[in-house]
Amino acid sequence: MYTKWLNKLKNVKLFENIELDELNRMLICLKPKIVSYKKKEYITIVENKFTGIGIVIQGEVVVTKENTAGDRVIMTKLKENSIFGEVIAFSNDDKWPVTVIASTDCIVWFFTPNKILANCPKMCIGHKLLIQNMLKIVSQKALELNRKIEYLSMKSIRSKISAYLLEQYSIAGRNKFMVPLKRHELAEFLNVSRPSLSREIIKMKEEGIINFYKSSFEIIDVDSLKSNV
Repeated sequence: MYTKWLNKLKNVKLFENIELDELNRMLICLKPKIVSYKKKEYITIVENKFTGIGIVIQGEVVVTKENTAGDRVIMTKLKENSIFGEVIAFSNDDKWPVTVIASTDCIVWFFTPNKILANCPKMCIGHKLLIQNMLKIVSQKALELNRKIEYLSMKSIRSKISAYLLEQYSIAGRNKFMVPLKRHELAEFLNVSRPSLSREIIKMKEEGIINFYKSSFEIIDVDSLKSNV
């Protein structure tokens, strides 16, 4: 039942460098739970019992959390082959600390953490790689959470926008790029109101710092952006 998914799964970081034949054998052992969701359907809600590490096999999801004022904050938006729940999986908590929502129709595979970390009687190379990959993923997630804290700690809307655009500029490697978040999603990610975000972006365009159209941005004055961070 897993064979048709193997070529897609090889792009998931959890299975990096694992041969397809070996991966197929491992999936039979890991027995992931496969669930389909409709757009805007809740995959899990904060404080729900933890159900396992999720891998987005098809579609997109958003990971959200409410702040102290009760407003929803987007922590991240995940596309195909992305993982969520890996940090909580190896903690002492058994409840989801975030809410995960399907932003499109999607398919998610859930893996039980103890099966990933369980001792393999054969100590096969595939299982060793699986554990190594998981450690890398958890470390990377810790870095991403630190980055999120930096955004939330910034005082001005302009500094948040500038930091975000500079990060996307670094990822794209060019001054013109598409951002992965829609305008309302970006407002939630930066923890600002959508009208305030739009006003500030328009001001930055009028000042000749950036240009934009919907989700497409062009950085005109990199130094000005850097000075705002």
